[in-house]
Amino acid sequence: MKEPPADNRLLRALDSISIATGRLTSWLTLIMVIVTFVVVVMRYVFDAGAVWLQESVVWMHAVVFMVGAAYTLQQGEHVRVDIFYRGMSEYRRAWVDLSGTLLFLLPLCAFLGYKAWDFVMVSWQLGEFSREPGGMPYPFLPILKSVLLLMPLLLAVQGVSMLLRALRTLREPR
Repeated sequence: MKEPPADNRLLRALDSISIATGRLTSWLTLIMVIVTFVVVVMRYVFDAGAVWLQESVVWMHAVVFMVGAAYTLQQGEHVRVDIFYRGMSEYRRAWVDLSGTLLFLLPLCAFLGYKAWDFVMVSWQLGEFSREPGGMPYPFLPILKSVLLLMPLLLAVQGVSMLLRALRTLREPR
């Protein structure tokens, strides 16, 4: 049996990270819906509430978007001007992906990671917890704020996959 080229194995490994986070995000979305249902039933049926439960829905929603971003990029479902892109040849699309990744995606990931670092570290150092009585206790807020570092990392990993795929396409004879 012939072994696949090393770049194919690397691309599959990088893509598998985004696919795994996409699956995790889909389950988190289901959990978010269930928790929202519980909050509504508690409030309107039992006239009771749990602030931490309501806060958790907001945070889960944020995590869905931030952790799901790399999966969305991997699936090609991100925002792009498809009017031009879909009519391009595979070779020209590879140039667009290569330049977009190098000029926009990877620098943006580096910037987001840099700007989020202090914000996240301060949250951990302070032992931050919810300001609301009955809100989310420590360490939930620092853990959730750490997703601000995870998002650019996951996007960068997917960006490297896109970059390698574009380079492979550009190396192929036309």
